[in-house]
Amino acid sequence: MADYPRMLALKSGADAPAEVYGARAATQVILMEAGLPVPKAWGLSKDAVTAIANEDFPEEWPFLEELSTGCLVSIRASPLERVWGGPEALLNLGMNQATCDILKGPLGDDASTALYARFVQDYSIKVARLDPEWFEELYLLHTKNGKLDINAVLGSSLALYDQHVGELFPQEPVRQLRKALRSFVKAWDGTTARILRMAQGAPSQAGLGLIIQEMALGLGRGESGAGICQFVSVQTGEDMAHGRYLSQSQGREAEEDQAKAYFLTKDPRGPSLEDNCPEVITDLERYTDMARAAFRDEMQLEFTIHDGTVAILDADCAERSGRAAVAIAVRLVEAGIRCKEKALMGIDPRSLNEVLHPLVDPKAKRNVLASGISSSPGAATGKIVFTANAAQASAAREEPCILVRIETTPEDVRGMHSAQAVLTAKGGRDSHAAVVARTIGVPCIVGVSDMMVDVRGKVLTLPGGVVLRPGDTITVDAGTGEVLLGAPRLVQPDLGGAFHTFMNWADEFRVLGVRANADTPQDARIARDFNVDGIGLVRTEHMFFEAGRLNVMRELIFAETDEARKASLDLLLPMQRSDFIELFETMAGLPVCIRFLDPPLHEFLPQSRDEMQSLADAMGLPLSNIMVRAEDLREFNPMLGTRGVRLGIMIPEIYEMQARAVFEAAAHVIKAGTHKVSPEIMVPLVSAKREVELVKTSVDAVFAAVKNETGVAMEYSLGTMVETPRAALRAGDIARSSAFFSFGTNDLTQMTYGLSRDDSGRFMRDYVSKGVFDDDPFHSLDVDGVGELLLMACERGRAERKDLVLGLCGEHGGDPQSVGFCHRAGFDYVSCSPFRTPIAKLAAAQAAISGAD
Repeated sequence: MADYPRMLALKSGADAPAEVYGARAATQVILMEAGLPVPKAWGLSKDAVTAIANEDFPEEWPFLEELSTGCLVSIRASPLERVWGGPEALLNLGMNQATCDILKGPLGDDASTALYARFVQDYSIKVARLDPEWFEELYLLHTKNGKLDINAVLGSSLALYDQHVGELFPQEPVRQLRKALRSFVKAWDGTTARILRMAQGAPSQAGLGLIIQEMALGLGRGESGAGICQFVSVQTGEDMAHGRYLSQSQGREAEEDQAKAYFLTKDPRGPSLEDNCPEVITDLERYTDMARAAFRDEMQLEFTIHDGTVAILDADCAERSGRAAVAIAVRLVEAGIRCKEKALMGIDPRSLNEVLHPLVDPKAKRNVLASGISSSPGAATGKIVFTANAAQASAAREEPCILVRIETTPEDVRGMHSAQAVLTAKGGRDSHAAVVARTIGVPCIVGVSDMMVDVRGKVLTLPGGVVLRPGDTITVDAGTGEVLLGAPRLVQPDLGGAFHTFMNWADEFRVLGVRANADTPQDARIARDFNVDGIGLVRTEHMFFEAGRLNVMRELIFAETDEARKASLDLLLPMQRSDFIELFETMAGLPVCIRFLDPPLHEFLPQSRDEMQSLADAMGLPLSNIMVRAEDLREFNPMLGTRGVRLGIMIPEIYEMQARAVFEAAAHVIKAGTHKVSPEIMVPLVSAKREVELVKTSVDAVFAAVKNETGVAMEYSLGTMVETPRAALRAGDIARSSAFFSFGTNDLTQMTYGLSRDDSGRFMRDYVSKGVFDDDPFHSLDVDGVGELLLMACERGRAERKDLVLGLCGEHGGDPQSVGFCHRAGFDYVSCSPFRTPIAKLAAAQAAISGAD
């Protein structure tokens, strides 16, 4: 790195890289080069600040002469990244009795004395670390008959400093400056500050730059004050003044005291700066345009007015929601200010959640009842219901509802489809409720451990003794993980216009394919609306929970003879076939990957005695038969028991029926001449090559039979869902019978860690906060552990079969970091819930752009 001076005058043309002097210093130079009216400033490098920690101060201070004539300066933190924070700015440094006397002329006696008192207090609090409350009490003490004695406040403030620090308040500007700089360094190096900035991605030993800048007072006999402004809407990105201004103020007081602050432009809600000084608004609009051109982005300006003249103190990217960010990015590209690559790289993929789902209006009043784990984004309002049937009944009445459960099961899926949101007391980010909710795009909060759900009594008890019953209205804000009482205003999504353009750009640059997980034709239609590359996972078991099908599935499970079992399968076959026909037609020739039945059979059985009695009545069987069969199928650890490929091998007729349904559906669509169909069949929970060989032999036989019966020429491919560690380790063997691998990282993570994704929410927060895990491994792919298994499987699989297609179909497929990993590892596609596919697309585009740099 070049040899940079420890103290640098910040001016047009100055070489002030952010890596040396910090982001705020670099911004000052850009503003000056753009011609904005910025007060004189000097930057202290990170090395200079480190030296100050060792009492090694600069030998000369170039602004001392100005301080002797009534000029004041401020000190501001300038870290490499603004989000790292830093000590609060110290204003009006250099203020002393002599300067106070000088400023009485232009400001007046009281205003000058008040400024001096303010500095004494700020210095005492921020540098000497005295208690702020001591000084707040002085204003009450010295106010009589509604009149404040500001001279008495100043005298008492000086006396407090003398009493608690043990010396007179420093009058020499250099002494003030040295003490203040040491204070900034100590604050930056403090344990709390280090933890906070590390949480924002800063290295533990991150350096700090500082800025010393001449004050534009914001005080005066003419119009004077301070504020912030931007001319784009925070919510939508449209042209709109946003910000506040407070007369006779400094710094960001306008934000802190909005009751007294003015709006910027004319506003029916109250007085505005434009009412008093329209020419200042004209200046601010012009300066914002200049800043936009300089930074190639919409900017927010911090400004001061002194006797009607505007000074720009700082600039940062304009505040914006995810929705506004997309609109701004598109507008900047269309205006020729930015290129598409910069526009795509400038938006956090996760912020698209704000675009895709309704949100609680940030200005709405919030009555928070409880909080849990946000597992499917968005917000929704509705009346409480406790059962899937009640949710369906509400939907039939066109009455919005919130489904509240202790935890959900596959039998609740229809109710989840009918509800506006789902709320559960148990579960984590990858619990049943969370996964299904993300798939269907329903807001969901799980793991609300401090609420009690009495499903039988239909009572919801919340902290503070709040008791709610069916029909009471609540709002689920899954963006924050909070449950709110009542119906605050919601902001609805807008997926046209700028969003559509932006996602087309992402498609233009990405290399990695993005598919959607879709369990029903409705899910597939949503996926098509997002222009996905196909379906990466069809969980066929969800089709069996549809109305009229569950009992047929139960009859299959209770069948005691081959003839009875065949009769049930014959009933299920046309149901599955019709679903697959609709899926193939909806996807219009795009790939559709169908996972054969995966869950253990006990999940289809009734759970309560009432449900068992109902099934016994429907089947004409004794209740005891039902109870005995349910007990026979019960396993100690069903998720590692008779499920997936093991079920297909033990009861091959199930997979044969599903294969026939797939092939007959494909033949139907091909014969209709609408689309070419080449279905992909995926075998779940594989751990040995022989499992795949047995299933493939059976499926090949069905495929040949359907071709002969229909006379339709078609193709299909069979692959493996790699979700056990052994399958990853033996990938070379398994690849011989597999056209593709699709990594089911939800189960693979569970088995690699020995964690239950449904129960890990109880301790995951503690594990992450204590540094055991960098992140929740069910939320973002564990690159070091699970990722190594993936890389090993990819290498061994493609060594055996060079044309092996690689995909990932766990919920990690919608996590930006995990998508980046898949791009670098050479995967062909990722697949995730339909409403997460835009996030995956943007992350894939960013990975491709970053790799090309």
